[in-house]
Amino acid sequence: MKLLNQKKYSRQNLNILARIDWTLIFILIMLAAISILIISSAMTSEQYSTNFAQRQLLFYLFGFLIAFILMLIPFHFYKDYIWGIYAFGILSLVFLHFSPFESITPIINGAKSWYQFGFFSVQPSEFMKIIYIMALAYVISQHNKYKIEDDLSLDVKLLGKMAVVSALPMLLVLLQNDLGTTLVMVAIFFGMVLISGISWWLILPVVFVVTTVGVSLILGILYRPDLIDKLGVHAYQFDRIYSWLQPEKYISNSGFQLMNSLISIGSGGITGRGYKDGIIYIPENHTDFIFTIVGEEFGFIGTTFVVIVLLSLLLRLFRISLLTHDSFGGYFIIGFLSLLFFHIFQNIGMTIQLVPITGLPLPFLSYGGSGLWANMVGIGIVLSIYFYEVSGKKEARFNK
Repeated sequence: MKLLNQKKYSRQNLNILARIDWTLIFILIMLAAISILIISSAMTSEQYSTNFAQRQLLFYLFGFLIAFILMLIPFHFYKDYIWGIYAFGILSLVFLHFSPFESITPIINGAKSWYQFGFFSVQPSEFMKIIYIMALAYVISQHNKYKIEDDLSLDVKLLGKMAVVSALPMLLVLLQNDLGTTLVMVAIFFGMVLISGISWWLILPVVFVVTTVGVSLILGILYRPDLIDKLGVHAYQFDRIYSWLQPEKYISNSGFQLMNSLISIGSGGITGRGYKDGIIYIPENHTDFIFTIVGEEFGFIGTTFVVIVLLSLLLRLFRISLLTHDSFGGYFIIGFLSLLFFHIFQNIGMTIQLVPITGLPLPFLSYGGSGLWANMVGIGIVLSIYFYEVSGKKEARFNK
């Protein structure tokens, strides 16, 4: 009897540390170490006097604090107050667009995308992506909660709800001339549509139409720019497409980064030139083009290792989505996974000429506060789902 009481006591006192997903934390620590090392190497090009590696370390420390705090908040909180959180995100974008205070909302590179508070700046669209995922997860989970059988009309209704939730944030981000973030939101939308339960009879026609329009536009840009001009869009506005397909012809301007990126990654060979021994100059190589440093200094082995670590992150998130029994939590993780996958594919793809260049950073590796903190918010919510839903349920079964 005494032995049984001791076992029961030990079961009831599983501490907080036992309910944290240490696998996910370990992967993030690896990414933090890689990020700081590579950013430190980028500073050898002397493009800037600022020590971005030190800043990235501080960003990461604050990011881990954010994730830990959010992990301790039951994830049902986000579901219960989703529309208040969504409204706050929308208002932050609206005020940014219409703000007359240039000291707080300065115009940088022709766009107002940041709130500036002294030396501290925040890009609200980064956090809006996480809020957007939460909103879609809530809409899908609530809709399917009362769904008894497959019905095409119900699927159309769900698609309409998702479109309504998507329209305003996408429009506000697009008004910032931030096409990259808008594309991320589109990727999130399609990723969540695929797992929402909507019939493929409805999904496939939409995918076909979007693909047809996209391919037709690219072919028109390449072979019939005169027709594109008639639509009110000038050929020079597609310099990124031209420089993507033929960067050697535009090496003096729009093709400079891509050509140097290809040379940099190609020159790394199998093992690379060595840490901090890179010689190819690439502007902003500590942010959007950080993957080129990995390729040049660590070669095929280094880039493969980085891709494996990033893939491990995606697989871990997918694993947690399968373990959770809460539909809102599962949908949120898949949406967050869609965000990260698109960022990774787009960023690495643009450095090797697989896709056109956009201003999307490599998650958890590129320098930047807002992007990293926003991703850490997503990680914090995932950790909360694991803490309360996955390991919490395991503990409850263990205590029975």
